Amino acid sequence: MIVGTAGHIDHGKTALIQALTGVDADRLTEEKARGITIDLGFAYADLGDGSITGFVDVPGHDRLIHTMVAGAGGVDLALIVVAADDGIMPQTREHLAILSLLGVTRAVVAISKADLVDPDRIAALQVEIGTEMAATPMAGAQMIAVSARSGHGIATLRDLLAQAAADTASRDVSGQARLIVDRAFTMEGAGTVVTGILRSGQVTAGDQLTVSPSGQEVRVRGLRAQNRPVERAEAGMRVALNLSGVSKDQIGRGDVVLSPGLHAPTDRVDAVLHWIAPKPLRSGLRARLHVGTAEAEARIVPLNADLEGGTLVQMVTDQPLALGWGDAFILRDGSASRTLGGGRLLDLRPPARRRAVPERHAALAAMSLADPAQALAAQLDIAPFHVALDPFLRDRALAPDAGVAGDAVILGPAGARIALSPDRLADLKGQMTGLLAAYHAENPDLQGIGQEALRLSLNPRLPVPGFAALLRAGVDAGLIAVEAGFVRLPDHAPRMSTDDEALYARVQPLLGGDARFRPPRVRDLAAELAQPEAEIRRLMKLSARLGRVDQIARDHFFLRQTTVEMAAIVRALSAAADDGWFAAPLFRDQVQNGRKVAIEILDFFDRLGMTLRRGDLRRVNPHRADLF
Repeated sequence: MIVGTAGHIDHGKTALIQALTGVDADRLTEEKARGITIDLGFAYADLGDGSITGFVDVPGHDRLIHTMVAGAGGVDLALIVVAADDGIMPQTREHLAILSLLGVTRAVVAISKADLVDPDRIAALQVEIGTEMAATPMAGAQMIAVSARSGHGIATLRDLLAQAAADTASRDVSGQARLIVDRAFTMEGAGTVVTGILRSGQVTAGDQLTVSPSGQEVRVRGLRAQNRPVERAEAGMRVALNLSGVSKDQIGRGDVVLSPGLHAPTDRVDAVLHWIAPKPLRSGLRARLHVGTAEAEARIVPLNADLEGGTLVQMVTDQPLALGWGDAFILRDGSASRTLGGGRLLDLRPPARRRAVPERHAALAAMSLADPAQALAAQLDIAPFHVALDPFLRDRALAPDAGVAGDAVILGPAGARIALSPDRLADLKGQMTGLLAAYHAENPDLQGIGQEALRLSLNPRLPVPGFAALLRAGVDAGLIAVEAGFVRLPDHAPRMSTDDEALYARVQPLLGGDARFRPPRVRDLAAELAQPEAEIRRLMKLSARLGRVDQIARDHFFLRQTTVEMAAIVRALSAAADDGWFAAPLFRDQVQNGRKVAIEILDFFDRLGMTLRRGDLRRVNPHRADLF
């Protein structure tokens, strides 16, 4: 369990932790000299339940609220300290507000310095504190009068915290690792060390991780969890990582150390905001955003809808941040003198346009669901009726193979997968065959609809990788046929007139056989067949529309089966190359052609996107490798 303190300056938070754990959490010379906490302090103890409880001691001074926010995130229980002689003070109320906005629901109230007042004062203060907390998620928290100096109530408080630790549910460790950094320092003989609360997943010595948002790659040399050396740390623990590959100056508070697949910084996020400032929220307001241990300036745009008792907003930050779905945040005014509100993050990659339309409101309501399987299913029922699965899993720190899809159909390659419902997939297939049937009826002499034109005609419109997977599924099911970038129904056969068929029957043999890689051009065909050049050119262009031939260059046509054969040669050359890139002479030698014609053929594949060109080298584009 992780316990975070809260309370006004000089109310005895640090002294109370020392009485509970025997550790002085004030580690800085200035803190000891002034007798106040300036930065986060940490202590650990077995309170009697057999586990190690970590304490995060936060400053109570109003100018150090940002440090308090950094320490309060991710705690399991708040230890709210109120001095018996002072009572509730301004920072007490602000700390209560911040804890509420961060979603903390478990708390214990320690009425400190109880040896300085009489029992009547304690009783009156308990009533006052209970009233103050009644409107918070921590209402009904137990209260104990204590004195760190005399030891009064310390044992009772320790027992209460031990029971709370025993009642703390273990966190799911199946996700990917995500540690919010709150300290970074150099340890002699070890190197760079960072500390923080592991929000998800687990970390093991030897793991390769990434520092976000910088993208620096690091390796875990060793680790401690709850102040003990361990081989593995799990979500919910306070962890220290000894890292190689990064210096102290390259990492610090505000960074996140995470599994490489989670690295995806963002500067735009949709969230639900609970506004507590007396003045109403206005569009375009600039405020200080505190999330995790990071701090940034943000512009706030209301989305004109409410959710969970709060307001949906979009926040645009002045720098990319390493964020996670559901992260709690706090907004303070530009002068950092007042807390304005807080809430939690819902969409880490929202659109900049049409961000306040009803469809977006519905999408954000679906995204707000805590259970990932329920959230995914809810999103599939609203526009755009499909979900980018890999970003969905990444933003929730889930593994790529997390079984949250349920009955949903997954389309597309790894990294670009989309999920959609079986009914939506069936509807898309029906739309596709219906559009093709109508197109063939209106254009019987054409081979089919271009792939991109068909993609843009479907509703919902799928991303390119997902649409390519839809086409492959349609081909496998025998619903459609795909050739040279065109889609048709399997039984569609483009027709020529009787005279054209007769002429084409004379042309076809001249394009095939041993000369298929260097067929005659239009003028040569016209001379061979004693036909006008314009007539042969018209016939060949018609044959290209029907998918029988391909126009590789001006007046130079190849049979479709020859194009398929050349495409296979290109794929084989690319596969045989160490890095996939091959030179034109290798292709020329395979087709036993001249350099000029070989280059024209490769340029044809370039235009269709089947190959990518870099100077004189080419490689197969994996997204269009199966074009022929």
